[in-house]
Amino acid sequence: DLGRHDEALVLKREIYARRVAMGSAADSIVRAGGNLSSSLTTAGRFAEAKTLLRNELLPLARESLGPTHGFCMDIEEWLVEALRMDPNATRDDLREAETIMQDVLQRRRRVFGPAHPSTAWCEGELA
Repeated sequence: DLGRHDEALVLKREIYARRVAMGSAADSIVRAGGNLSSSLTTAGRFAEAKTLLRNELLPLARESLGPTHGFCMDIEEWLVEALRMDPNATRDDLREAETIMQDVLQRRRRVFGPAHPSTAWCEGELA
């Protein structure tokens, strides 16, 4: 970690904006947006990360890729991370995070099986 989070955030915003403007494939937009949301969360910009995830990335992933696509479940997990890490999170935020993670875990078990690493990671997050 070189501590250049602000510079990375600028670049990730540009990449995401370009992918959206160019009409890139949904998985490419979701991937770029996921990278941006992760950087926003790391930078402590939780409200912005949650808005991006809820209002742009999750609807796109659900509509274009489907709820059982790995990227769609990843977006939901990133939303959970932003909800949990926010120091101003309310009990409702934490309940929402747990509900989302339980739903993602069920889908990961069904799609990838119980032995898959992402399924095991989800289980660990709920433990």
